[in-house]
Amino acid sequence: MDGDEEFFDAVTGFDSDKSPGGFSEANPRVTTVVHTGASTCNGAGKAGERPPQENGVQRRRTSLPAPMSTRSDFSVWSILKRCIGLELSKITMPIAFNEPLSFLQRITEYMEHVHLVHRACRLPQPLERMQCVAAFAVSAVASQWERTGKPFNPLLGETYELVREDLGFRFICEQVSHHPPVSAFHSEGLQQDFLFHGSIYPKLRFWGKSVEAEPRGTITLELLRHSEAYTWTNPTCCVHNVIIGKLWIEQYGTVEILNHRTGDKCVLHFKPCGLFGKELHRVEGHIQDKNRRKLSIIYGKWTEGLWGIDPVAYESFRKQERRGELPRQSQPDSSAERADSDVADAEPEVQETVQVIPGSQLLWRVNARPPNSAQMYNFTSFTVSLNELQTGMEKILAPTDCRLRPDIRGMEDGNMDLASQEKERLEEKQREARRERAREGAEWQTRWFRQGRNPHTGTPDWLYAGGYFERDFSGCPDIY
Repeated sequence: MDGDEEFFDAVTGFDSDKSPGGFSEANPRVTTVVHTGASTCNGAGKAGERPPQENGVQRRRTSLPAPMSTRSDFSVWSILKRCIGLELSKITMPIAFNEPLSFLQRITEYMEHVHLVHRACRLPQPLERMQCVAAFAVSAVASQWERTGKPFNPLLGETYELVREDLGFRFICEQVSHHPPVSAFHSEGLQQDFLFHGSIYPKLRFWGKSVEAEPRGTITLELLRHSEAYTWTNPTCCVHNVIIGKLWIEQYGTVEILNHRTGDKCVLHFKPCGLFGKELHRVEGHIQDKNRRKLSIIYGKWTEGLWGIDPVAYESFRKQERRGELPRQSQPDSSAERADSDVADAEPEVQETVQVIPGSQLLWRVNARPPNSAQMYNFTSFTVSLNELQTGMEKILAPTDCRLRPDIRGMEDGNMDLASQEKERLEEKQREARRERAREGAEWQTRWFRQGRNPHTGTPDWLYAGGYFERDFSGCPDIY
């Protein structure tokens, strides 16, 4: 084995000789104990030989190279005033309104609370598994709280991979279409316990004072040991005060999670803000069986946590509440002045925490953010590490990986002029490549995903074609 192969094996944990056996294209060789449940990863090597690694990063960073730049010198109104009611995917925005991540990396943030998936794999009862899956679905949007920066639009053919041995998964994502923009992803557990996949094509619209993002596309989670598949779509995200005032975010809409084996369904209502912010960030819903009998009530906030309780206990509590038999909670001051509706959408000043009903079970609680998060685009600790690129990683990453994008790298390093220049160059290079294909009558060919139908819903979807982790990147396009 030569030096490059040794380096490849060391930083990825995969055998470069493509030895037979294992989960998929390459056999995971986990040399540390990965606690994802009662058992540990069965791989070559012994615990303690080296620390958990993420694509060669032995110790993940805790801050960005440069603090967030100011947006006060830019007028978004000069750009958006002609776009009211229109779809925004084709509109070029100043780079100051971005955050130094690709949308593909944003999708990868679904995996921050992957421990909920591992827990679901271990639980014996379908109801308990559905509770964990519901918590996982809600946790996927938790990182968006106070994240008002726009991720970079992925270039056609752009990819992102993440291997987290310490968290027991690997993940690959590809931008499979540019107009309309479609991002396809596939993740698998290193203990052969789950598959998580889907395709997302967000629709962004400007409504005068707010920007609404509707994340179209089906998300599928398969618990392999239980032969179960769950599908759902994410709620709508709305960013308020994009013209003037303090930016703030809410999620709203109904999310239905279906267990295709048992027929159980979880219905979650992400509440819109409402008057005086009483419903801001709230999530309420229930789990029902195939006969529509309620099995559990679920409530909480997507910014804080989620709880489950027996329906009988829940109804008893609500009856006591209506009869005034419970201690009164402080209420928002209804006399508080709201900002002029012609100026800004006021973010509610009073945001009550979740009132936990006696007898409730905690399903999930949000991770605390790092103390310097406000200077890092309000990133979580998980998010801070996503674009990290250490010496030598270029040898194993696909040349289309987001970490190699010079505009995102420039912004992360605080060089906004370079980032803006590189963004324009990459966009023009993409347009020229599209014109060249048109002249030759050629169609774009995706590399790692193919069009097909979701095996559980029958709806159109992008499915992982396999082969990425064999790491033959010889045919990858030159997009940077």
